[in-house]
Amino acid sequence: MDGLDTLKAKYLSAVAGASDESALEEVRLAALGKKGEISAMMAGLGKMDPDARKAAGASLNALKDEIDAALRARKAGLADAALDERLRTEWLDVTLPGRPRRTGTIHPVSQVMEELSAIFADMGFAVAEGPQVESDWYNFDALNIPPEHPARQEHDTFFMHRAAGDDRPPHVLRTHTSPVQIRAMMDKGAPIRVIAPGRVYRMDMDQTHTPMFHQVEGLAIDRDISMANLKWTLEEFCRAFFEVPSVELRFRASHFPFTEPSAEVDIRCSWEGGQLRIGEGDRWMEILGSGMVHPKVLRAAGVDPDEWQGFAFGMGIDRLAMLKYGIPDLRAFFESDLRWLRHYGFAALDMPNLPGGLSR
Repeated sequence: MDGLDTLKAKYLSAVAGASDESALEEVRLAALGKKGEISAMMAGLGKMDPDARKAAGASLNALKDEIDAALRARKAGLADAALDERLRTEWLDVTLPGRPRRTGTIHPVSQVMEELSAIFADMGFAVAEGPQVESDWYNFDALNIPPEHPARQEHDTFFMHRAAGDDRPPHVLRTHTSPVQIRAMMDKGAPIRVIAPGRVYRMDMDQTHTPMFHQVEGLAIDRDISMANLKWTLEEFCRAFFEVPSVELRFRASHFPFTEPSAEVDIRCSWEGGQLRIGEGDRWMEILGSGMVHPKVLRAAGVDPDEWQGFAFGMGIDRLAMLKYGIPDLRAFFESDLRWLRHYGFAALDMPNLPGGLSR
């Protein structure tokens, strides 16, 4: 069969000159495709006599194999060249300094919870926890809150849905962390010293209140505890929390169903230049409620009020964070604004402690 050498030179040259895989595919189709030149010559072998067909078929198969091998080699070469170019353009110098890695921050509420825990742990208080969905008994009855109290109405408290005919005791989203104190006394008995930080829920929705907020309550029960111990505990807490050398507290008579006597506690402060200063000035600011635990509360928790007595107090964690860190708007606590979080947030590994400083 004449012209095979010319055909071979033609296609080997075309394969070598293909600049990319698309051009190489065009060469393959022209030579070896169903309608390609070599494929057409293979189809014509049937018209030859047996001897000529045998010789021509061997020559065409050899040509086909050689061109196919050249196509494969060229394709591999193009792929290597493309990879080299990609590596060249995507090259990264690993010796260059890396980009600064953004890290998350601790929310001010979480920070203040850790600070509270550190301060009260130093005074011998353990941290107690309880469920956020509480029974009516734990949230109200055990705390000497009478059935007619406004807090037990739906305009004040979130009651869980009950099906018609369900006569089981109602459950509520806890309105304070006081039920944790009841559970702690029932579990551990007396003497006991605990704080109970956590989320609480009330139907307060305006510029200064949110339906969910954070509260910490404290409880100390022993044989000879008095209001004097309560006063010292709160003074030491305020001095450590606000990181000032001294504080002055004022106790005002009040009423809470679960304490008797009860007292609202004010702290001396000043607002000169729009900046809060604790422990100085001629103004007073209410910060918490407190009192001696009511005997009915002790009895409900299984503690004999003829043998044991103690004090309790409660304060808002969100408000403490606002006062200490100069946060003007309560609503910002719950808006998940990254700019706000980066500004007011705390480094994740800077755990507060008394020797090293609470708010480093």
